[in-house]
Amino acid sequence: MSKANTIAPRDTAARNFGTVLKELDWRRYVIYIGFVVVFIFFAILLRDQGFLSPNNLLNIFRQTATITVIAVGMTYVIACAEIDLSVGSVAGLSSVCTAMALSQFGLVPGILAGLAVGLVVGSINGALVSLLGIPSFLVTLGMLGIAVGVAQWITASAPQPILNDTFNMLFGSGNFGPVPGLVVWSAIFVAIGAVVLNRTRFGRQVLATGGNRNAADFTGINTKRIKFQVLLISAMAASVAGMLYAGRLQSGRFQWGSGDELSAIAAVILGGTSLFGGFGSIIGTLFGALLIGLINNGLILAGLDSSQQQVVRGAIIILAVAMARKK
Repeated sequence: MSKANTIAPRDTAARNFGTVLKELDWRRYVIYIGFVVVFIFFAILLRDQGFLSPNNLLNIFRQTATITVIAVGMTYVIACAEIDLSVGSVAGLSSVCTAMALSQFGLVPGILAGLAVGLVVGSINGALVSLLGIPSFLVTLGMLGIAVGVAQWITASAPQPILNDTFNMLFGSGNFGPVPGLVVWSAIFVAIGAVVLNRTRFGRQVLATGGNRNAADFTGINTKRIKFQVLLISAMAASVAGMLYAGRLQSGRFQWGSGDELSAIAAVILGGTSLFGGFGSIIGTLFGALLIGLINNGLILAGLDSSQQQVVRGAIIILAVAMARKK
């Protein structure tokens, strides 16, 4: 084989590799790269503070479980080009309703009461957005205030203790074998969320509605129904997160979930879901939530106070928006 014939395939391969790099959408993978970089950074910086200890790593998964559950529901909303700012207050309201029903009526009614909060709030949000055409930002911003106000009102701002050991074990305090219950709950939501979004007709309709609503309407998709359903899913996920707060902390309080809407949105956008709709990644959302938990844990071990942590958390949200996928 001549020298020219040997060089030609190499040049072709180099050009093909360059083309692949140019066409590679790095925004899809930046969360995984960022997660590894941040993990290595804290592993080196905090090696003497026990960052890499099994207990600390397990704590990161525990601490991010409720955010992960909320963020899975939020992924559907944002992929549909909507937003839900009420999820944190819904979690708080669900926790107090669950606690109050548990003390009065027992385990099953308590669980049903918590789920009913998500069902009612999600139905109201969905109806106002899909039927009346009110922007989801305004609807859920108003619902945020309503839910937290109702939770504070019915409890007179007092914590509602939960003494039901079965509930506490199932929702946060117990383990399923060697695995903490919170981790199991987050894994279930991630698995179901990923399969439904990527492998079902409903998931494709959500992405189509977010990508181009007019085109989705022309193809026969009931976009109003899809918007209603994603807001219902988000509220139901938030109500489960509220019960996880209640089970882990063994009490219901209107403060549980406060600010979680911002963390969930940041996790979703960092995970690669388009802020403008049309694309969503549940696995990316999981890593986005873990990245936020990783940073929070590292900052605590590094000795930063809560105000400094808030500054970093705000910077993460700005970074998430800056890296949002464009249409």
